[in-house]
Amino acid sequence: MTTRIALFNNKGGVGKTTLTSHLAHMVARLGWRVLAVDLDPQSNLTSAFFDEQRLEALWEPTSSGTMLSALAPLVRGTGDIDVPAPNEVAERLWILPGDLGLSSFEDRLSDAWPRSLMGDESAMRATTAFHRVIEQVSFQVDADVVFIDVGPNLGALNRSALLAADEVVIPLAADLFSLQGIRNLGPTLRAWRQSWQELGLPKVPADISAPLGRMNPLGYVVLQHAVRLDRPVLAYDRWLRRIPAEFHRSVLGEGDPTVAPHGDVYQLASLRNYRSLVPLAQDARKPMFDLRAADGALGSTSRLVQTCYREFEQLANEVMSAAKVPSPVAS
Repeated sequence: MTTRIALFNNKGGVGKTTLTSHLAHMVARLGWRVLAVDLDPQSNLTSAFFDEQRLEALWEPTSSGTMLSALAPLVRGTGDIDVPAPNEVAERLWILPGDLGLSSFEDRLSDAWPRSLMGDESAMRATTAFHRVIEQVSFQVDADVVFIDVGPNLGALNRSALLAADEVVIPLAADLFSLQGIRNLGPTLRAWRQSWQELGLPKVPADISAPLGRMNPLGYVVLQHAVRLDRPVLAYDRWLRRIPAEFHRSVLGEGDPTVAPHGDVYQLASLRNYRSLVPLAQDARKPMFDLRAADGALGSTSRLVQTCYREFEQLANEVMSAAKVPSPVAS
């Protein structure tokens, strides 16, 4: 059984795509079979895996290797999904690439949503399209887990993307904007889940595979805070202390939560700022934790690479444990 985990925050700029790509690499490194799916029209996750030449080939109008090409018959109104073959990017790691043109599906999904809740079959096919493509591609690669990268908004595209997710991980920065983001995000997820499960799902025709719309909040990851002597600086610590209670209140729907600021079981990790490694990783086209001296990781940078590996290894195991994904079978 494949577990689908979406990484989502309606506040952009928190390092969501970097987190997704590195988590996918590390989980595959630890032995699980991983499919990464890019449902963000900005396609930054796809760009993290491929060089410009490969991207140009993928995004040719006649290409059949992206999520957009899979949806093309639906967009044109000429048929149903056309499932592409996944792209293998590393051992046990595949990606279903995104496309900047994916935003063209937004209006179709917006129109389909109310009609789906009334049982319209053509609307159902549009609303469940992401789920059905992911389901079939996951089957092709026998994936243990799917990581879904979505854009930073609460629009129709993301609603359909998140319906396809079993679990949701929320990347956060330790600041006011992320705090406000989860205040908006939590009630919206609950409303989408309730509408789909109570009104849409019971009306899905038997011949259409439909998502359960679980969107279970798995937890949150605090990213890109400044660290001094392995402790957050005071400007960030103020927000770190407020995140747990707000997550429980807004995302979990608890009325008056009492949560220890630094002992929340839903905090999957608090990752330090790896900004100095990002350009090296981009140039080398590899994860930050794989950088070597030949890539420019020298001296203190080399030590930071080792720390990065340990933190992502711990995060990967934490996420897979929280999602109850069985341990990989030894090959």
